[in-house]
Amino acid sequence: MSPIEGTFNLVDHDGNPVTEQTYRGSWMMVFFGFTHCEVVCPRALSRLSSVLAEIGHERAQCIRPLYITVDPDRDTPPVMKQFVESRYPRFTGLTGTTEQIENAKNAFNVFARPKADAAAPDGYVVPHTAITYLLDPTGTYRTHWTDTRDVVEIVPMLTAEIDGLNRARDVLGGPRPHSSAQYEACGDTCGTPSSP
Repeated sequence: MSPIEGTFNLVDHDGNPVTEQTYRGSWMMVFFGFTHCEVVCPRALSRLSSVLAEIGHERAQCIRPLYITVDPDRDTPPVMKQFVESRYPRFTGLTGTTEQIENAKNAFNVFARPKADAAAPDGYVVPHTAITYLLDPTGTYRTHWTDTRDVVEIVPMLTAEIDGLNRARDVLGGPRPHSSAQYEACGDTCGTPSSP
C-alpha cells in the first residue's frame, strides 16, 4: 500500500484547474511550502533546482516539479507565478481554496498549520512538513526525500528511479499504460515506450 494518495484538485500559477491526472505521463516531484517562508522553502527549492540541473536534460524534461502552497490566503495564482518564475522557474506553483489545500495536504500526509509570529509578514508563519515526494508517470508513489538529503544524495536516487523504470519497461515490453501528449514529448526517458 502506498504511504500517500498523491491526489489533488488545485489551480496552477496561470489560473488553470489541475489535478494529479493533468501530469500523468510525467514524473512528479512535489514539495509543499509557502512563498513567505524564509528558510526551509528557499533551501529546498534551490536544492531541488540543482538536482534537476544535475540529472541531465532528458531526465529533467520528464519531471514536473510542483510547489503546492500551504498558505492559500496569501499565495494566490499571481503571487505563486511571480514567486516561481522569478526564483525557481523549473517549478509550477499550485494553490486553491482552503478546503482544496487541506485535501491535498491530507493526500500527501503533510502537516501545516498557521502560527502567530509578530516578526513575520502579516503576523504569522506556516510551519510545515519538509518532504519532497516523487511519483512516477502513472502517478504511483516511488520515494521521498526529507530536508536532510542534499544534492549529491538525491541525484543518484532520482536517476536510479527513472532509469530503473526504463529498464523494467524494456524487459516487460507491452503497450504503455496511458496515452498522452506528455508521453510523446518524453518518449523513452519517462519510462514509457513510444507508439509503434
